[in-house]
Amino acid sequence: MKIPISVLVVIYQSNGEVLLIERADKTNFWQSVTGSLDAIDEDLALAAAREVLEETGIDVKSLPVNSLQNMRHQIEYEIYPRWRHRYAPGVTRNTEHWFSLMVPGNVQITLAPREHVAYQWLPFKEAASKCFSRSNGEAILQLLSAST
Repeated sequence: MKIPISVLVVIYQSNGEVLLIERADKTNFWQSVTGSLDAIDEDLALAAAREVLEETGIDVKSLPVNSLQNMRHQIEYEIYPRWRHRYAPGVTRNTEHWFSLMVPGNVQITLAPREHVAYQWLPFKEAASKCFSRSNGEAILQLLSAST
């Protein structure tokens, strides 16, 4: 059963472009990297780095120190009914912790084909509006609006 604690990682470049990935199980469901903790005591930053590697092939350890940043923001949301079977009976809410990851412009993306089928780099406002999840769009805007 999945743990109802997760991370969201907004991957971006210094030019303000944001990486979005399209889910394999839902057409036109564009999002940032997301994923649940593997253990209740898993460190949030380690979970974020693990999910980035699993979903994009980007190894955070190969990037400059402090590329991965905890945005010190969390939200709680209702788990979509279509995905509740992945959680223990009666679990309907998830707590998501936001992270950002700055990457160089030449970073190689290798998707996990069972999870995602496409990716694209978009200007941050366009990326925010393309996200299926409103809170994912809010995370992008919160991260990048201050820098423009």
